[in-house]
Amino acid sequence: MARKKIGDMLCEHGLITQAQLEEALIIQEQSGVRLGEVLVNKGHITENELVGVMAERLTIPKVSLDMMVIDPAVISLVPVEIARRYTLVPIFAIGNTLTLAMEDPLNIIAIDEIRYQTGSEIKRSIATSTEIKDAINQYYTVADSMDEIIGTGKQNKQNKVASSVAQKPSEADSPVVKLVDLIISKAVKAKASDIHIEPDETTLRVRYRVNGIMREEADPPKSMQNEIVSRIKVSSNLDVSEKRLPQDGRMGVMIDNNPIDLRVSTLPTIHGEKIVIRILDRRNLMLTFKQLGIRSRMIEQWNNLIRKPEGLVLISGPTSSGKTSTLYTSLLEVNSMEKNIITVEDPVEFSLPLINQIQINEKAGLTFPSTLRSMLRQNPDIIMIGEIRDKETAQMAVRSSMTGHLVFSTIHTNDAASAITRLIDMGVEPYLVASALNGVVAQRLVRKNCEHCREVYEPLKQLIQRANLEELAGAIEFKKGVGCTHCRQSGFGDLTGIFEMIEISPPIAEQILEGSSLAGIRETARNFGYLPLFEAGLEKLTAGEICLEELLSQTSNIEDYFAPAKNVISNAQPV
Repeated sequence: MARKKIGDMLCEHGLITQAQLEEALIIQEQSGVRLGEVLVNKGHITENELVGVMAERLTIPKVSLDMMVIDPAVISLVPVEIARRYTLVPIFAIGNTLTLAMEDPLNIIAIDEIRYQTGSEIKRSIATSTEIKDAINQYYTVADSMDEIIGTGKQNKQNKVASSVAQKPSEADSPVVKLVDLIISKAVKAKASDIHIEPDETTLRVRYRVNGIMREEADPPKSMQNEIVSRIKVSSNLDVSEKRLPQDGRMGVMIDNNPIDLRVSTLPTIHGEKIVIRILDRRNLMLTFKQLGIRSRMIEQWNNLIRKPEGLVLISGPTSSGKTSTLYTSLLEVNSMEKNIITVEDPVEFSLPLINQIQINEKAGLTFPSTLRSMLRQNPDIIMIGEIRDKETAQMAVRSSMTGHLVFSTIHTNDAASAITRLIDMGVEPYLVASALNGVVAQRLVRKNCEHCREVYEPLKQLIQRANLEELAGAIEFKKGVGCTHCRQSGFGDLTGIFEMIEISPPIAEQILEGSSLAGIRETARNFGYLPLFEAGLEKLTAGEICLEELLSQTSNIEDYFAPAKNVISNAQPV
């Protein structure tokens, strides 16, 4: 009995109409694309629906790779180039039988090649193309792909020597170009914030910073060091011949049809030039305050603060605490055609629509104070100053906020209250701070527990004592990631923010005028809903989002200020 055609089965299942099938058959005949792919591209069916019907027709199992953890030893049986070429991934190895998840289980050439490579009997299963490609990116490392590229480069050189009429390979085919592209694309897909290419005496190391933690990714051959550095410098419009002085540049790439901005910095070391590539993914700008991690109760307060017609709004925190993301998200929230918004930054990290952005250039005399003076002549409604670093910038920011402008800026302090005293320490008069400052937000970035492997655990007693949680430890279900393939055995997932906010109410303004201490300002702020960073983080802790060790590591000064934790936990609401 002949098998039914896939198109007829889709019609029988009510997934497509006869008219849609006939249209798709015409497109298939003209383009040569498979029928199922045509129907998915037209939006008539989903990949899952197509794979389900194909599994039924071919009487082979359908697998969901998203719900599966694959043994790295099994992955190593099939080289990455074969997995990518045929869109397949090995999932089980039992005895001498290897099970593959395949996009096209009828590809006999792929099955024969893997049977020859592994010496195993092959068992087929089917999965969606998207799931297979995601699994390849997840389970195969940069080192796997790097071996393939370097091997291809060696083969090209051998072929070039062997043939006197060999054509010169194009730049895009160069192993160095492919290698640099691979390092960058893998970093973007791993959601790394930056790439570190570090020369050592005998090695060239590549490390990614993912969720604030450095991890080693691959070691390209030391012999390719100069070529890799030159490729990056040429792409960033840097001087290739200058190797004695640091340089800064920019370049842009497309990864999966998404524009990615890269900020490149070189630094001469005793073993060659170290390169750091900062990854600026514009998709990270499309965040809401909730996605940043701001508590629901605080979002309304923050929205009211950033919509005031004038005044100074500060965001404080150490380097890499997410201040820029909060600043840009706030600017986009108030951005409109009716507003004239000007920013002065060093450097400009993202290009924002409808906003006039100025890049500081101190060598040319374009500093924060000089730019601010010129900006005020442009009649702005909202001004954003990248960072308040000195007395002159602080005074200009305060005066600008008192002359009808809303001013956003950042400042490096440990908490919100310290930002107030820092302005005074810089030389701004207390009466100006009290009248100009609308509010301050302080923040930290913490790593969330991996959703796939987080488990209940018992923290060390010393940590519980330090967090003042002895009385309530039995009532809290502490959770922590134990490590799995999804988080590369780290136990952590994405980053989230914890925030504290002080709005300058009349009693706090009075304390500023009187020169009150930090402790006094914090105590008064509590009467208006102020929750310090550690206590704000306790809400995420009790929800199982973060572990106690991570919270304590990012709020190291908790001993200076916090109320009994039971007050926070008993009043905890969903964040």
